[in-house]
Amino acid sequence: MRLRHPLALVLFGSPLAVGGWLWLTLLSPFTYDRPEHLAPIDEGPHRVYVYGTLRLPPVRWIVIGEAVETRPAYLEDWRRTRLDLEPAPGERVPGEVFTVDTEALARLDRYERLGIRYERVRITLADGSEAWVYRRLPETSTSASTSASTPASP
Repeated sequence: MRLRHPLALVLFGSPLAVGGWLWLTLLSPFTYDRPEHLAPIDEGPHRVYVYGTLRLPPVRWIVIGEAVETRPAYLEDWRRTRLDLEPAPGERVPGEVFTVDTEALARLDRYERLGIRYERVRITLADGSEAWVYRRLPETSTSASTSASTPASP
């Protein structure tokens, strides 16, 4: 007897299992409770600067639920270090900036695990405009700042 079915299960089931796990851990509303100490999200629009996985259109579409127009943007005097940014005079971080409504910002907060893994802070881009950016919380921190209470300029 040939073992075609178990191989097919491995070949096709594995990507489905990985996709399901990613959805459950990163996007599902069932695995993230917004920490109570965070201020509510103000009405939009909200400009967001991204420098990692959210630069990829398929990832943005999955997280936000729709395609959004982006434009290139840079952070001057910063460098990307693993999953975060750190001040670095003379360096720059390429990224993208886009505008979302309040509901989409809440989805981005869930994806980034606002208050658990990241904080959302306002930052001035190289062109002088402001946008939200997600910054990694210190590993030893158990509480986030409440910096996500003031919207960035549209």
